[in-house]
Amino acid sequence: LLLYFLALFALARVLEAAAWYETGFFATQLVDPVALSFRKLRTILEGRGLGYAGLPEKKDVRELVEKSGDLMEGELYSALKEEEASESVSSTNFSGEMHFYELVEDTKDGIWLVQVIANDRSPLVGKVHWEKMVKKVSRFGIRTGTFNCSSDPRYCKRRGWLKSTLIMSVPQTTTSKGKVMLKEYNGRKIEVEHIFKWITAHAASRLKTIYNSEHLKEEWNKSDQYRVKIYLFANLDQPPAFFSALSVKFTGRVEFIFVNVENWDNKSYMAEIGVYKTPSYILRTPEGIYRYGNNTGEFISLRAMDSFLRSLQPEVNDLFVLSLVLVNLMAWMDLFITQGATIKRFVVLISTLGTYNSLLIISWLPVLGFLQLPYLDSFYEYSLKLFRYSNTTTLASWVRADWMFYSSHPALFLSTYLGHGLLIDYFEKKRRRNNNTDEVNANNLEWLSSLWDWYTSYLFHPIASFQHFPFDSDWDEDPDLFLERLAFPDLWLHPLIPTDYIKNLPMWRFKCLGVHSDEEALEAFQDSESDSDSENKEDFSSEKEISEDDELNTFHRPNEGAPRCGAETCSCANKYCQNEPYERKARSYGSYSTTDDLEPDWSAWPSEMLHCTECVVCLENFETGCLLMGLPCGHVFHQNCIVMWLAGGRHCCPVCRWASYKKKQPYTHPQPLSNDAPS
Repeated sequence: LLLYFLALFALARVLEAAAWYETGFFATQLVDPVALSFRKLRTILEGRGLGYAGLPEKKDVRELVEKSGDLMEGELYSALKEEEASESVSSTNFSGEMHFYELVEDTKDGIWLVQVIANDRSPLVGKVHWEKMVKKVSRFGIRTGTFNCSSDPRYCKRRGWLKSTLIMSVPQTTTSKGKVMLKEYNGRKIEVEHIFKWITAHAASRLKTIYNSEHLKEEWNKSDQYRVKIYLFANLDQPPAFFSALSVKFTGRVEFIFVNVENWDNKSYMAEIGVYKTPSYILRTPEGIYRYGNNTGEFISLRAMDSFLRSLQPEVNDLFVLSLVLVNLMAWMDLFITQGATIKRFVVLISTLGTYNSLLIISWLPVLGFLQLPYLDSFYEYSLKLFRYSNTTTLASWVRADWMFYSSHPALFLSTYLGHGLLIDYFEKKRRRNNNTDEVNANNLEWLSSLWDWYTSYLFHPIASFQHFPFDSDWDEDPDLFLERLAFPDLWLHPLIPTDYIKNLPMWRFKCLGVHSDEEALEAFQDSESDSDSENKEDFSSEKEISEDDELNTFHRPNEGAPRCGAETCSCANKYCQNEPYERKARSYGSYSTTDDLEPDWSAWPSEMLHCTECVVCLENFETGCLLMGLPCGHVFHQNCIVMWLAGGRHCCPVCRWASYKKKQPYTHPQPLSNDAPS
């Protein structure tokens, strides 16, 4: 995702260079209003929210544009593009008193314009003029609606709406979530410009207005609850509509002050505080003064100043929405990172979306509780100070300008995101191909089948507990195994058990006493040892030092592992195998006879293993140099044979059916009496 944002930043710089090459202008370059047509000047005034009724000449309109602020190429382009886009703005139709109260009177951070239609009366503003009005005021964040008294005549009668009228709701106080007052239009002219002038006049009445330098000096040096203040120094009768609308939107966070310098004789104090020209938009913070309009993307419009102030003085809801967008953009990247079947990609995507959003909401809950603690005011102030320092830099202005550009061109944003995802998918496939990673379940049906197998095994199979060797438990029987066998008999499906425990099973080589020359030949064949005489003296720990590569090769290619048979067989003097820890001699499952009657070297065997000389899996005798493996129950087999047995899904001993991953009390061989002769 970070790479994608860097690509967007680079693309924006390329587009700026292309626009400069084509037109010869940058977006931050100032425009001379004299060179603009009357239509473009009128478009600029409508975007800033200044009325031009009664100004028939182009000169008057141009002067009004100059009085409201400098005009940049980027603002002109945005205003013309917004005018060409003939998008219909929706208007709310209220169904009754509760609906009206919920949206208008209880929403205390915005302006509403509602047309009330009385019973059996025609609306005050016709349909055509009302659509123009809705489109005009919606550019400044003013929401509109229609309340028909026929849906709730009692509420209209209680409110005194006996005739069709226009109602405007504006927050009454300067605190966040304050009371809302309703104002009724009493003008005689039912025209769009006159109604809009009435709206802007009531919105501007909420601003603090300064008319002389003494009042400015007093206000400039005053310290109150507002840490951030924005001043507009202009020679206008009333501030632009976008400035008044922003004052409502940032109620309780930023104080908006309009300084009318129309009739000022002495402007020396303005020079003292650093204001040398009008109009000027000055942002005053505890860190200093910032002149709005000098950096990239800082246009004289509602959208540009709104993004600027949000970055300086954000709400918790702004940060939550930003984190929500970033988390979902990251989650959608998983659609391209995941390789395999198409259904698999979307299943993983849905899982990732649910996981990421759940974790986001869960992580935000303690943050909200943390911010509400009364002892964290200093932490909150330092955080806002960091925001103000970082977002008044040139890099932050570029980021804001790019955000406004891509948000106004959603098709470009989505296409670049899709292209970035396809590039990620291509390089991910190439990386896996270079790593020789075989793609499994490339077919949708195969992947769904494997997903169903996993789901059913997760629901119905027992949960096995995996233990590592050696075992130090004093339990004679594992109670977990008994409970699992009661609840899940063999008629059920066998559990899906990982085979990692096989690497921990004890392994050693079978040797006979008195064999030297053949052992040396075997060791030379395997290139693993240089001295065969010392092998007869090694204990169990030294015999277990087999390289991990040999174990893995034997596990994955059991037929290509260590040779099962050596050069010479040896027979045991004891023609039986000491089976389970019973007090009797069981039937031998490992006895055999050969021409050479040699005694096995039992000292090389682990103490908990049963003595035997035959593998019951392949029914062949152990021969000198063969690699053996023991199970927790004590039975011993060829390493190749038992690995193939366990890897095939039969996780139990072939002799006693004890689970191969379960611990068991180690068997201790009985010590013979001193007068007992070996059998």
